[in-house]
Amino acid sequence: MAPDRPLFTIAVALAVVAGLVWSAVVPPGVITPEHMGDARPAADGGPDEHLPATGEPDGLTVVDPGDVVDLTESSLAREGGVATEVAYPVLPNAEPLSGFLDRELSAEVDAFEAANPGAVSFESAWNLTAANDDLVGVRVTREETDSEGTREAYTTYWYDALTGTAHPSTALVAGQEELEELNGLVRDALPDTAAPDAVHPIGSLYDSVGFNPDGDLVVEFDAGQVAPVGEGRTHAVIDASESGPLLSDLGERASHAATRGVRDFAIADPPEAAGDSREQTPPGTVPPVDEDIDCSAPGAKCVALTYDDGPGGRTPELLDMLAEYDARATFFVTGHPVMEDPRTVRRTYAEGHELANHTLTHPDLAGLGAGGIRSNLGTVQALVYRETGYTMDLMRPPYGSTDDGVTAVTADMGLAQILWSIDTNDWKDRKASVVADRAVDGASPGAIILMHDIHDTTVDASRTIIRELDAHGYTMVTVSQLLGTTTPGETYVDGAPEPPAATDGEDDGEPGDEAV
Repeated sequence: MAPDRPLFTIAVALAVVAGLVWSAVVPPGVITPEHMGDARPAADGGPDEHLPATGEPDGLTVVDPGDVVDLTESSLAREGGVATEVAYPVLPNAEPLSGFLDRELSAEVDAFEAANPGAVSFESAWNLTAANDDLVGVRVTREETDSEGTREAYTTYWYDALTGTAHPSTALVAGQEELEELNGLVRDALPDTAAPDAVHPIGSLYDSVGFNPDGDLVVEFDAGQVAPVGEGRTHAVIDASESGPLLSDLGERASHAATRGVRDFAIADPPEAAGDSREQTPPGTVPPVDEDIDCSAPGAKCVALTYDDGPGGRTPELLDMLAEYDARATFFVTGHPVMEDPRTVRRTYAEGHELANHTLTHPDLAGLGAGGIRSNLGTVQALVYRETGYTMDLMRPPYGSTDDGVTAVTADMGLAQILWSIDTNDWKDRKASVVADRAVDGASPGAIILMHDIHDTTVDASRTIIRELDAHGYTMVTVSQLLGTTTPGETYVDGAPEPPAATDGEDDGEPGDEAV
């Protein structure tokens, strides 16, 4: 029997067929703009934007470059040296970011080449991890190849378009105390292959920090930093409920920006004036000077313990002793031990001790030409910088041997020359009690005491030295704390305070009055 309403039936059938065709060609969950209504995100990525962020749970969020208006790429211009292939993003109206990335990546290449006599190549790639609310996150992946092979490393920078200022990852954290708290959480969250005691709250370790799509904080470490090189990238994910309270204002903005999707992002205007993140000391930077200690104050009894040639096998034990008495020391490190034990170098820096340069191969610098002096010092400068982010400004010439040539090179490199006022001769007399007696009996305010942390007897002696100096009221400080501002190229033997000017009927006291 024919239907009563054939046209209606045909219309319904066509609608059903159209629906089936739609289901076949449009993936589940996709809604085209004409069907989005009020849920459609703003075309300029504005406040109505609610796109989900893209990325893996154990990685930083990823922004599609196609969603950033007029995004281009520039390559680092560099001639000579290692083979270099380095690129970075260029965003309209973000010239300060481009300049910052060019300088930072150039410095990274220079440090890699200087620190690695067997350096072969340096390559890097980039991606954006955030582009919202006038904030841009740039993650750089590096591949460094030397005679030992290829290792991958990561750095993430954050650019505030409102101020024209680029920041390191540690700027996402509110302060040093918060970074130390985060460090404890990261240690607990590391995989079993990593060594928790290799992780310290310093900028060189927390140089790639961002957020996953859920807003959890992601910290990633370079290959070989905290786990065997073969493990590659090592990371920790800290739940947003724990990491959130530790964030700075910039960190909160970065979290919000990174966890929202991006569409047609653009920086509307250039900043009125480019900022300089170096004007503010970010968390993870450990100065060698404690502002609460004034060694120049009347009656102050400051003394500098200095250790050469390390780090040695028992340097961690020595660091434990110093920590017990809240004492600080200066370590004049030598290149090859730094290469062999970078973790102890990082720990030394993290615990507030001063790192200083003692050359790559411990030569008599006075017997070298300017090129040899510069090479020996430059390699160690680069090694320590790469491990800690710290640029040393003190050096000690091996054997105390210096001349006009050494003075000229160190002045040009920004390094003051530090000798000593007390020589324990610990390298020759390997008896702990003898070394301890020389250090303690010779101590006086401003003394610089020479020792070597590569000798077991010196480490043994140090326990007595530290205990006795503390008992006699001495404050054990870094050389920079003792001397204050130093002049590159100049030679310093001690930081003894100037005696008060004598008046009629008074004398300056007998030599040795200040000794223990």
